[in-house]
Amino acid sequence: MDIDQALTDPAFFADHDPHPLWQQLRREDPIHWTEGRVRPFWSITRYDDIVAAFSEPNLFTSSRGVVVPSSPELEREPSERMGAGQMMIMTDPPLHGAMRRAFNRLFLPRAVGAYDDPGRRLVAEILDGVLDRGTCDFVVDVAARLPMARGGDGEDLLSVLGNAEINGRQLTEGEIFHNGFQYIIGGLETTRNAISGGLLALIQHPADCAKLINNPSVMPTAIEEILRWSSPITHIARVATRAIEFRGKPIREGDMLALWLPSGNRDEQTFDDPYRFDIERTPNEQIAFGKGEHFCAGAHLARLELRLMMHALVHEVEQIELAGPVERLSSNLVAGIKHMPVRFKRTHAAVA
Repeated sequence: MDIDQALTDPAFFADHDPHPLWQQLRREDPIHWTEGRVRPFWSITRYDDIVAAFSEPNLFTSSRGVVVPSSPELEREPSERMGAGQMMIMTDPPLHGAMRRAFNRLFLPRAVGAYDDPGRRLVAEILDGVLDRGTCDFVVDVAARLPMARGGDGEDLLSVLGNAEINGRQLTEGEIFHNGFQYIIGGLETTRNAISGGLLALIQHPADCAKLINNPSVMPTAIEEILRWSSPITHIARVATRAIEFRGKPIREGDMLALWLPSGNRDEQTFDDPYRFDIERTPNEQIAFGKGEHFCAGAHLARLELRLMMHALVHEVEQIELAGPVERLSSNLVAGIKHMPVRFKRTHAAVA
């Protein structure tokens, strides 16, 4: 299978490692015209080029699609039905900034800090339900149960959306629907995949796992490295609003660009020894959450959830290993794990 067919085939991502393809493109054709199973698009694979595209929202718009269609059926869907101009991630300035200010009070650092204690209790509850069994499907039994998308006293997500005002008006029903969908699905997918990918990385790199257990102070850099390594969102798309020469390539008005985030996070020109998992890596300006105007609104919450789960695991489990094959999603949009059976031994397990 050639590169173009592979990158446009969701099933390829379930059964193969796409990193060798991205590495080849970064080396030979970092802005690559991709003609595969769907609408042709430009594959953007280098870190600096991805950041440049994120930084020019008026040149590379989000309002005409943020995902490369994975099938002819999705390609025929009108962008409006997918949330264009209504879902925050599918808007451009100045509307994007107005939506972000209206929605984001639940996701600012102070607000997220209020989830610390409830989050610890939730993590403990989830782990208590599986640790004494000795085995589990980590994705189904643990990672998928953590994401916290609700609050209370009128501060839950849907209440905030329902009461939000943008430029002096309330949201339309379509805006409430699409943004509720964005936050709930986005939060579930990103957090679940980051937690599952993070544990898998630690299992596959036992020296780093031991380092984290013995030195909890490295947790902040470990979280950033887990995000760089797992890159839970595989691509974000943009559409050119006018013709431009971009790094020597003739981008036409209406051309779609796929920003391959995992490729940027393994760029040899940005990261020292990028194929080495290093929980003490500094600097680490990973782009798993994007960059610029569209930096992930839920990044603080995702980091908190990842930190709480990793902290609990390294303290509650003294031995953990894979107990079967890892089954990945058929998707070139999210780097998801469907099933990951693990076997473990609880720290200080009670003696019968």
